[in-house]
Amino acid sequence: MKPFKKLREKYPKFIYEGYCYKVVRNNLKVFFDFRVEPDLRFKPVLIVKNINRSRIKKIKKEVLDNLVFHLGLIEIPSYWKATCSPEIAIESGFLNKEQLRWWKDLIIKGMGQFFYENKIDWRLPNFLKIKTIKTKSNQSRKSAIAEFYDWYLVPVGGGKDSVVTLEKLKKTGKKINAFTVNPGKAVKDVLRTAGIKNPIVVERKIDPALLKLNKRGYLNGHTPFTAVLSFLSVFCAVLFSYKNIAFSNEKSADEGNVRYLGKMINHQYSKSSDFEKKFQKYCKKYLVKNIRYFSFLRKYTELEIAEMFSNYPKYFPVFSSCNKVAAKKLKKRWCGKCPKCLFIYLTLCPYLKKKQLLKIFGEDLLRKKELRPILKSLIGQGRVKPFECVGTYAEAKKALKLCLKNSKIKK
Repeated sequence: MKPFKKLREKYPKFIYEGYCYKVVRNNLKVFFDFRVEPDLRFKPVLIVKNINRSRIKKIKKEVLDNLVFHLGLIEIPSYWKATCSPEIAIESGFLNKEQLRWWKDLIIKGMGQFFYENKIDWRLPNFLKIKTIKTKSNQSRKSAIAEFYDWYLVPVGGGKDSVVTLEKLKKTGKKINAFTVNPGKAVKDVLRTAGIKNPIVVERKIDPALLKLNKRGYLNGHTPFTAVLSFLSVFCAVLFSYKNIAFSNEKSADEGNVRYLGKMINHQYSKSSDFEKKFQKYCKKYLVKNIRYFSFLRKYTELEIAEMFSNYPKYFPVFSSCNKVAAKKLKKRWCGKCPKCLFIYLTLCPYLKKKQLLKIFGEDLLRKKELRPILKSLIGQGRVKPFECVGTYAEAKKALKLCLKNSKIKK
């Protein structure tokens, strides 16, 4: 891997130069221009599928411009991380002092895992400065009031949490729809099982130039993806007239993974209640005043959600939360080797029959000796809680006790 200090010296400034968007057939294509001095360029693309042209015409240009500008802002961490340039210059729009503080806070807290894994000290003097230049055509924008219906938009990733949200909201009688980014087989199967016929789909294209840098040893690692989903969901809610955005982030997301340089690092920071509150405030002040962004499952633990999910057996053959399978595009739904697979098995174990568990996962994960170190890390006997979207130490311990009590595993 290329040294952190040398990369910062070679690439002193990351610049968000501009954005544009256009309707092509029935899709809205959004393009961003990033430049890193002296010689790097990135051009990420977003495509919102099957948009309503008449609806877009009703939305004021300044409202769309502001939302698209913010989509570019939330894409920055994915590209900035390659060089960790000491300065981010925003030329495509203006941010006031409060906004600049908000974005720096998101980068520092949302990329804690990245800093930890790459041994980066974000406390360094002049570690990161974000600045904008105000011009006549580049004024600070206030939030808009959009025309909405009292409908619910549910981000779906293919796991048990969004399934529970979908099923619970169905019972309210409200119109609901799913929102998904780059859906794989598990997501499509879950949506089909849920009876969602026309989900709102976004295709997110990472610039191949970034992937080439990764192969050459430039810095790489975790970014706050749920923050990306949050801005995208607001954009799509405005495009498709949905007043309510119901995420499925639970209480457990507030627990961190490891302490580093005096701060708790949380893999799930952008799923936490801290981020949720900050985003709600930012959204109302700088994006859309009358939209409702919240987590439908915030008050529940992972175990409580697992118990609710156990009441929806039609999803057992189709759901998947395994990131290893998704990343490698494997045919199976569970790799059976990672912390995520083991944790989901552990939380479902108290509520499902052994036969059901084996049908879902293909094997008894709690009997695999090679997974014992992972199990120990899940219950707090390791140095670091796995960097996955897993529950708290207390929940994992409780699930294990329930499994033992139910005699589904041997002591």
